[in-house]
This record gives sequence, C-alpha cells and structure tokens, in this order.
Amino acid sequence: MTTKRTVGAVIVLVVAVLALISLVWTPYDPLQAEVAHRLEGSSAAHWMGTDQFGRDMASRVMDGARLTLTVAVGAVGLSALVGVPLGIWAGMHRGASRFVMAGADLLLAFPALLLAIVFTAVFGASIWIVVLAIGIAGIPGFVRVARAGTLQVMQNDYILAARIAKVPGPRIARRHVLPNIWPIVLTQISVAVALAILAEAGLSFLGLGAPAPFASWGRMLQASQPYLATSPHLALWPGLAIALTVLGFNLLGGSDDRR
Repeated sequence: MTTKRTVGAVIVLVVAVLALISLVWTPYDPLQAEVAHRLEGSSAAHWMGTDQFGRDMASRVMDGARLTLTVAVGAVGLSALVGVPLGIWAGMHRGASRFVMAGADLLLAFPALLLAIVFTAVFGASIWIVVLAIGIAGIPGFVRVARAGTLQVMQNDYILAARIAKVPGPRIARRHVLPNIWPIVLTQISVAVALAILAEAGLSFLGLGAPAPFASWGRMLQASQPYLATSPHLALWPGLAIALTVLGFNLLGGSDDRR
C-alpha cells in the first residue's frame, strides 16, 4: 500500500470509528439545546464550542459522521449492486451492451439533485430519499467501469476455454469476471463514496436531506450562515469534517502509479 493510500485509510478509519462510537456515546446529547451556553467557543467543556442553540458541536460532528457515512455507504451500495451486474452483463453480451449503455446514458441526464427534488416532492424529506437519489445517480459510473473491465477480461484464453466447455454465463461472471475486475470496482467504490458525501452535504445544505434537528454536516453548514462573522467555528468544524473525509476516500481510492 502506498503512502497516500495509507494516509487515506487512516483518515477513513478515524471517521468510521467516530461514527461507530456516536452510536453509543457522545460528549453531550447532540439534540439537547442549552440556551445558556449558545455560541460559545472552544473550551475544556465543549472542545469545538456550541451552536446557536447551545448544542455541543463535537457531539453533533460525531453524530453527523454516522448519518453522512450511512447515506454515502447506502447510496454507493445501491449503485454497485445495480451497476456492477449490469456492466458485467453488457460486457459479456454485445447485444445487451447497446441497451444497457443507452440506459446508463439516460440516467446521466438525471443528477442527484433533480432526483432528490422529485422524490422529496412525492415522498417527503428523509435520509432514505437522499440514499435513493444519490444511489440511482451513481449507477452509470459503476456500469461503465464494470463493462470496461469485463471487456478486457473476456479477451483472455481461459474465458474462451470456458465458453467452449459450455460453462454457463453466470458461472463465468462469478468465477472469472468478477474476481478480475474487483480491484477497479473497489477503486470506483472509494471514489463514489467521496462523491456521495459531497452530494449528501449539498442536498442537506439545500434542505433536502435529514430533517432538523438531526445532525448533518451539510445542514450544519447551512445553519451556520447567519453567524459566520461572529461564530466561524459553526462552519469550520463540519466543513473540515467533510473535506477530510472526502480527502481520505479519494486518497484510499487513488492510483498506484509511480513516476
């Protein structure tokens, strides 16, 4: 593992551990308002200060990590579960490739923001609507990556031998294609999680994510706008959390090229 990937893995591990810890413990209740302590700066009692309602920022950043990673992993899981099988199918069957890629190109015309607006109008705002919107928008990326990898694998002699031996297509896909394209799929997953975190933050900033008062890094940034001049820490900590987490996943999924 390269130095960049090691650094990325450490960052991702720290964020994941904080998210898991927040399930059972946070320094304070992230939803409990204490007006007497509103807009306080960093102190021994409140490491990252408090927000406009007196809620502990460190607790809300930890709770936001849990929500953000849940949305990102759920959305990327949906994208991969749909996109990878379709991409393998398109790579193994030239006749299906035209229709699958046409469908993928069609999905590219519907970004996550547009899908989130439509789904929110129909079903109401929730984190699962965000998961669905980001997940659907991410399918074309996995289709393209899986198809490109499958086309390369299908040129190998052992694939030809398996076809001559009349090995069923699903077995070829499971035993030969998927194990060989798995490294590039993992890279795509890492990059897709980083993009999903940015998308979730953007949607929450616009009010299309988790409803208040639940902690979300994007919603925390949105709520900090009126206080940027007097209490910049309200935007500093969630913004730094987003930047570091996205950086971690990008480094983890980075190329191993050495020049």
